[in-house]
Amino acid sequence: MSHQVKASSHFKQLCSEFGDILGGESSIEPGPVCFVTRLTNLHETILGRRSRSPLVRMQMFSFESLDSSDRALCLGETAVHQNQVNRLITNLRKHGIKVTSVHNHWLFENPRLMYMHWEAIMNPIVFARRTKESISFLG
Repeated sequence: MSHQVKASSHFKQLCSEFGDILGGESSIEPGPVCFVTRLTNLHETILGRRSRSPLVRMQMFSFESLDSSDRALCLGETAVHQNQVNRLITNLRKHGIKVTSVHNHWLFENPRLMYMHWEAIMNPIVFARRTKESISFLG
């Protein structure tokens, strides 16, 4: 069952562009919150078994609380190999985006994965472009 969420046409247009820049599927959730998902190309095993689960491979991005200056609360999350953590932190920080968390989700995965979260208050299109540039080396 689909739900109709109240959002201005401007918000809907921004959300569509946000998803296009990030290369993912966009939806508008109650709030309104623009939510974008895409899958990584990670090839991991967990407990010795191959995993293609979205729980492992999903990248997620969102924006909400859009103000009259087109600035919003923008959030991002992805899994990375442990040897990619420092490069992603550096890339995001260079773009004025705060890295808020680096942690694991699983045990006994191979290669080792870390999950990173980041945030900013900025124009969502700027955030999407800066995020895309920051994560582009991930493949």
